[in-house]
Amino acid sequence: MTGKLDGKVALITGAGSGMGRAASLLFAQEGAKVAAVDWVEETSKETAEMIKQAGGDAISITADVSRWEDIDNAVKTTVEKFGKLDIMVNNAGVFDGFKPLLDVDEALWDKIINTNLKGYFYGCKRAVQQFLAQGKGGVILNTASVAGTGAMAGGTAYTVSKHGVVGLTKQVACEYASANIRVNAVCPGGVVTGMTKDLFKDPKIEQMVKQLSPMGRAAQPEELAKGMLYIVSDDASFVTGSLLTIDGGWRAK
Repeated sequence: MTGKLDGKVALITGAGSGMGRAASLLFAQEGAKVAAVDWVEETSKETAEMIKQAGGDAISITADVSRWEDIDNAVKTTVEKFGKLDIMVNNAGVFDGFKPLLDVDEALWDKIINTNLKGYFYGCKRAVQQFLAQGKGGVILNTASVAGTGAMAGGTAYTVSKHGVVGLTKQVACEYASANIRVNAVCPGGVVTGMTKDLFKDPKIEQMVKQLSPMGRAAQPEELAKGMLYIVSDDASFVTGSLLTIDGGWRAK
């Protein structure tokens, strides 16, 4: 039985936990060779080892996505190992704890924007460079958020960063569609990940998510990974510049 990603090479940032790990495992299960990238060396190695133990092929790369040198090295290392790059998933991110404008200092603002937006700019740019050099197109998937389509799904800095990701996704999609490069974003609602699990321990936050989602719960990372698989696969060959919202009906209200 063939997989949806047989013969493909995918680089996934934030692969050490949450949605990034779930996507890495699923993509490998569907036949992709995976470069698991995370700023925490131990967790990226764990993801790569999980893939190998399941019979897949993977490498781990330690990188800070807010540094161009790290993104450049991650792509080069992936291509040196696997011979090419087909799929770039910009997924690494940090949250701001729902902090409102007056509680955001410059240090927090820079941390959120540098990781969640500048890091995605670097990822998109470096992937496009590689895809153009290969001459066969490619796929970029950015993890945005329902915070990128409206307010109150995060604090000020997080919401701004995710709106930026949405704009970046649409712009790059239009610029490079003629080169057969597809660029899309997934917009999760509440998801239980390593980044958010402590937030969900707060009864107020947990209740807020339940109230906002008509389905009355947060998602598991594996539920997001299945949507991510669709977007990067050939099943979505005519999909670019789009946002796939997976939020339990949050934005439908």
